[in-house]
Amino acid sequence: MSAVSYQLSEVDCEPAILRHWHARAQADWNPKTTRCRFAGIMARTGLIQDNRFQRHATGPGHPERPERLAAIAEALSERRLDEACTAINASPVDMALVRSLHTPAYLDRLESACRTGLAYIDEPDSAICTESFEIARLGAGAVIGAVDAVMACTIDNAFCAVRPPGHHAEHDRSRGFCLLGNVALAAKHLIDHHRLDRILILDWDVHHGNGTQHLFDADPRVLFISLHGHPDFVYPGSGFATERGIGAGEGFTLNIPMLPGTGDAEYHAAFADKVQPEIQRYAPQFVLISAGFDAHRLDPLAPINLESESFGWMTRTMTEIAARHCDGRLVSVLEGGYHLSALAESVSIHIETLLSA
Repeated sequence: MSAVSYQLSEVDCEPAILRHWHARAQADWNPKTTRCRFAGIMARTGLIQDNRFQRHATGPGHPERPERLAAIAEALSERRLDEACTAINASPVDMALVRSLHTPAYLDRLESACRTGLAYIDEPDSAICTESFEIARLGAGAVIGAVDAVMACTIDNAFCAVRPPGHHAEHDRSRGFCLLGNVALAAKHLIDHHRLDRILILDWDVHHGNGTQHLFDADPRVLFISLHGHPDFVYPGSGFATERGIGAGEGFTLNIPMLPGTGDAEYHAAFADKVQPEIQRYAPQFVLISAGFDAHRLDPLAPINLESESFGWMTRTMTEIAARHCDGRLVSVLEGGYHLSALAESVSIHIETLLSA
């Protein structure tokens, strides 16, 4: 199941091309707007898979279980999609970055709760084991690694099959299976380390990404767009259309709640009428996707009726947006998706679409 590893070096290119590139780079290289001229000669899509993520044990009957990643890995291997991607190694996130979004008191509580063997933290849904804190650090760090690989032109885009998920994690507490804000930390890294100032986070998980929204409520450097089950019917009860950000960030949050029974036609309309015009105005420099696959009609946790193919056209739309605005820079990160076969098929279609971008 190992992906093809490939790293660009000067020996991979003709000297004349290199001379041309070096001359052009001095004149017009800008990491905020320009992609590596050699992007077309390498495996274009990065993939993070690591068996260590399955060591986050959530207990019998918990929907966010290690078998989710096993099902994804098996499907990718059967279709040989893992071989078509560039492998990205996972390493733990720098705690200084984590502390820039999550409070030290929460991080201390989380680490202590895991170390002492508590069954959950903050709410029963957020199950933990003795290894959960370190696995959460590994997942967040893996996403940072994918972002850095895209920024370094090693790959064009990536999918990160990590757990635990992250978009419900608040600055001071866990919620809804989530311990650390994986996508939020990636956005903060892009701002702090890569000096970008227009990051798009699109969250299509069926549950509103309350944590991500709240972490950037007042920050215009992040445009947060979420399509999710209506908060009157679906956890976590937030994400009303009236939530548009606060202070300097007002207008940089777009929530699109979907009523029970919503399907493909309504999602198409939302993308055409709301998502794409908002992104066009913002002109992002990087695209992050909180890629939950639990809006699938077979998923047991929410009443939305998308098909596996729906995630294909949504992915295609986002890769086209990334190509138009930020030279293809896109990283998607696994959030929800709890029907194993639907999850595996939807992720496979998602990666096939990333590879064809």
